[in-house]
Amino acid sequence: MSTVVSVGTSYEVVIGRCLADRLPAILGERVERVALLYAGELGDQAERYAEAMLAHYDVHGIGLPSGEATKTYDIAVQCWEALGELGFTRSDAVVTFGGGATTDLGGFVAATWLRGVRVVHVPTTLLAMVDAAVGGKTGINTGAGKNLVGAFHEPAGVLCDLDLLATLPAEELVAGLGEVVKCGFIADPEILTIVENADRLDAASPEIEELVERAVRVKAAVVAADLKETGGVDGHPGREVLNYGHTLAHAIEKHSGYGIRHGEAVAIGCVYAAEIAARSGLIDADLLARHRSAFAKAGLPTSYHGASFDDLIGAMRVDKKARGSVLRFLVLRGLADPTILAGPPEELLREAFEALS
Repeated sequence: MSTVVSVGTSYEVVIGRCLADRLPAILGERVERVALLYAGELGDQAERYAEAMLAHYDVHGIGLPSGEATKTYDIAVQCWEALGELGFTRSDAVVTFGGGATTDLGGFVAATWLRGVRVVHVPTTLLAMVDAAVGGKTGINTGAGKNLVGAFHEPAGVLCDLDLLATLPAEELVAGLGEVVKCGFIADPEILTIVENADRLDAASPEIEELVERAVRVKAAVVAADLKETGGVDGHPGREVLNYGHTLAHAIEKHSGYGIRHGEAVAIGCVYAAEIAARSGLIDADLLARHRSAFAKAGLPTSYHGASFDDLIGAMRVDKKARGSVLRFLVLRGLADPTILAGPPEELLREAFEALS
């Protein structure tokens, strides 16, 4: 059994188990060569997907470094050179197999080779399934910050094979729940109810499949309405809503040298955004407290001691939501009621950060 979520009219996200055999149908008949970009430590698992393609295509595996170390200009150049040596044309395709960093880098390579070739994502982590693989955002990191160089390039399809989650270290699956719980606060409160009432949340939990489907549906709906983050309608922030908690999260990631997992940083960032909203009179104490309790129930951090406000404010000013010198934060006016707060006083931001200690 599998569930299919449509992202507008663009592509489908298939959620289920044992999905390798679905890959050729998504790639299509015109493709001749496939570059399988995989996280290096996942070679054995990627083999099953390579075998599913071999009867149809000329398949070439390209191993990548693990984690954020893959999202660099140098690795992108190595991939471009490999595609050139293989004679890749616009009718060929890239398949990514790995977590969010692999998806971001592989999507960027596909977006920029010959100004865009077909790409299919096979995310292997919970975080990648509900976040990086869906939406068409691709990118690499620079010394100035995370994901500052990139392109919008929608995939031909996404295969969320839930069997792959069984291979994840427990802490990686928990980190992925950061983006899932975020979706509960910005759009689908039923996600919060499921998390709050679950006996446990691991790869074998019966709730995982519904949580993945609900989080994907949240992102799919937002992306379909505002692919390139140009803005929503009727006061909705549009695609920027997906960056709830990310202003502080990206600053923490950069300051730590990406030593903290993205989903963990997002959990901290969402609590910070709630502290800002509460201090601005936008949400009540109960909703603020629910941020702490829901993320904590998922096993995620809700406090931070790794840096000072002064250490992080510079990185926050480089955030993609900033406009000129004005910091803009995605905050809530109520549950599933997001808005943009532009230019809050720095003292308020400092007090909200101190509340994380």
